Amino acid sequence: MKKYILTLIPFILGIGCFVSFNTIGSTVAPDGTLVEPFYLLPMGYSFIAIGIVSLFVSKMKTVKK
Repeated sequence: MKKYILTLIPFILGIGCFVSFNTIGSTVAPDGTLVEPFYLLPMGYSFIAIGIVSLFVSKMKTVKK
């Protein structure tokens, strides 16, 4: 389990980004523009993708041994 810590960190960060996006929410400013933390969505998807790739790489290293 200790070898999977580095693969779990991106998953946790990705889920944290999605939870933060939903917690912060979006509002409409007085001038009619939408104010939302949109940057958290691509960051969350990127962290999840990095986690999947790192999990795959660590599994391949384990199988190769």
